[in-house]
Amino acid sequence: MRNVVVGPLLRLVPVGLIALSVQRVVFGNHPVHGVKVQFVLALVVAAGAGGGSDRGAVAGFVLGLLYDFSGNTPLGLMALAYGLGGMTAGYVHSFTPDPQWWLACIFAFVGAAVGETAVPIAEVVTGESGWITGDLLVTVPIVALAAAMLCPLLMPVGRWMMGVKRKKWKAMLE
Repeated sequence: MRNVVVGPLLRLVPVGLIALSVQRVVFGNHPVHGVKVQFVLALVVAAGAGGGSDRGAVAGFVLGLLYDFSGNTPLGLMALAYGLGGMTAGYVHSFTPDPQWWLACIFAFVGAAVGETAVPIAEVVTGESGWITGDLLVTVPIVALAAAMLCPLLMPVGRWMMGVKRKKWKAMLE
């Protein structure tokens, strides 16, 4: 029972609901060059960059399910895309255990690009819409750049949300 209370699920859902409401109210009403910035995806890739690929995938899956429940997308579509984005952003931990902010931003950019590109591919599999269009060439860079810019602000929230403690370096005593 203690793992449920201390674990990330108790923090993941409320923070995800707040992020989803910020995306719907703020970023949904103020598009950038006709593109709605995906704030929830930015939070997912920040959690992945701060906690690793496994935690990024979990955050992406849960927050993607919340997004699916609130919209008119098929259940699991955004969970799959956001899970891939969070997992990709979390690969920064294969290079360094505690990434610098700029390295985390680069991986957040790549993770958001993968997550946003996975949406139309998953829509084709489910039969929702057509194949990749020219709009994707405008949408993906804007969403990925916004996620990279939001990453330094959202990474502490993502770490807390997933229950990740920062690494503490200790001197070896002989």
